Amino acid sequence: MSHRPFPGRRSVLRGSLAASAALTLPVGLGAAPAFARSGRPQAGWGVQTGDVTTDSGLVWVRSDRPARMIVETSATESFRNPRRFHGPLLDAGTDFTGTTRLHGLPSGEQIHYRVLLADPDDPRRTCEPVAGAFRTVSRHRRDGVRFLWSGDLAGQGWGINPDRGGYRIYDAMAGLDPDFFLCSGDNIYADGPISASQALPDGSTWRNVTTEEKAKVAETLAEFRGNFRYNLLDDNLRRFNAQVPSVIQWDDHEVRNNWYPGEVIAATDTRYTEKSVDVLAARARRAFGEYFPISTLRPGAKEGRVHRVLRQGPLLDVFVLDMRTYRNANSPDGQTVDPQGILGREQLEWLKRELSRSRAVWKVIAADMPIGLVVPDTTEGRPNFEAVAQGDPGAPLGRELQIAELLRFIKHRRITGTVWLTADVHHTSAQHYQPSRAAFTDFEPFWEFVSGPLNAGAFPASALDGTFGPERVFVKAPTASNVSPAGGYQFFGEVDIDGGSGELTVRLREQDGTVLFTKSLQPGRVGQ
Repeated sequence: MSHRPFPGRRSVLRGSLAASAALTLPVGLGAAPAFARSGRPQAGWGVQTGDVTTDSGLVWVRSDRPARMIVETSATESFRNPRRFHGPLLDAGTDFTGTTRLHGLPSGEQIHYRVLLADPDDPRRTCEPVAGAFRTVSRHRRDGVRFLWSGDLAGQGWGINPDRGGYRIYDAMAGLDPDFFLCSGDNIYADGPISASQALPDGSTWRNVTTEEKAKVAETLAEFRGNFRYNLLDDNLRRFNAQVPSVIQWDDHEVRNNWYPGEVIAATDTRYTEKSVDVLAARARRAFGEYFPISTLRPGAKEGRVHRVLRQGPLLDVFVLDMRTYRNANSPDGQTVDPQGILGREQLEWLKRELSRSRAVWKVIAADMPIGLVVPDTTEGRPNFEAVAQGDPGAPLGRELQIAELLRFIKHRRITGTVWLTADVHHTSAQHYQPSRAAFTDFEPFWEFVSGPLNAGAFPASALDGTFGPERVFVKAPTASNVSPAGGYQFFGEVDIDGGSGELTVRLREQDGTVLFTKSLQPGRVGQ
């Protein structure tokens, strides 16, 4: 395919990332790392970039004390004649995290950057530079696009295992040199404590790095922040963050399993002293915005929302959905009228409007939950449903009504090149939706691809709901529940768009990068 190569990027980063890693003292099992506290600020949590465009990008860092964030950029690793961007003052109000927007960057080019943290009282005292690199979005179709997606990190008590080398899947993903990584939600498991060890079926023991904040469910702002910091203890993830820009969305475990607005936690769930899920969600959302470079959540952002469109040149627009914030309560989901649904009316109208405006060859709908896979919710002891499907293969009911409205809109507006990507269900699969197999028929065929988990328990394949006529073309899933990462079944997906033909190829991959399934789609078709 035609995809712009930057063969020097990974080799360039090795030295700078080694320098970054040296800022962190050895991590002892059972404790958080101790960062060197000299007279200068330190940035031992690494750097990351996000929501990169043709001429801009966001750079993130965390300090160990109050500091002024400074970012320098260069076209080369020598940083001759660097351009300097002055960022925010990092203090306790944001848990010493900060994001700086780089602007006026050249399109389709390699950008080298380094972050310095300066003592607010003496700007001459700065930390050792922490370096990274990314590519800006190309305005030229011929350059092609390659990105990866997955979700579900440190779930079910399976955390950073030093015996296995930590989150090794990130090294396999970095080896593909993607333009960006789409994380489809469950970036943390705020409701999932991590203990020092877990027994494995073969009699061996899984060991975890542990921290104080991961010893219980997250309720306070400090505990939510600690959940996001936990993953950054992993060397593989920090290296990946410095090399590959991210596009981040959230799902339930950033707050609590299967949460919805207005939910009140049952008195019998004694893990929680704070029973209002709205209070927990507000704290989680604040920490989420502090720990990821997200354009619509950074301080001063007007929108203050997770859903957004990221335009990736003439070949691709990515529509990042939020299927949590605006949903109705989980229920048996059999109602014949449901104006709120899983997206909320305002977000649905936004999505229809932005899809109709898009001139990109491909419109990837990044959903944090699947469409036709049945995801039960038994947290309240009743047969409620968590996603869109509820297992009734007949005419649309409940949240399916909103999806039917969207699919009908795509068909009648003749919107071409829509592809759905998701995670959430802890296995990998490919579903093709076809009106001839469906109870609801007023739509054009489309594909939905599922990946994940990154490092969490794996689960059997979900049942399919026939309302929109899905056919499972491929699936890899265990037959037992909560299979540890040591047992395999950890996945990510790859999307390659050829700059010449416009053909989009999806590859579903295992944690070591092995390709399990490949599907190529042709451009210019309504739906797909």
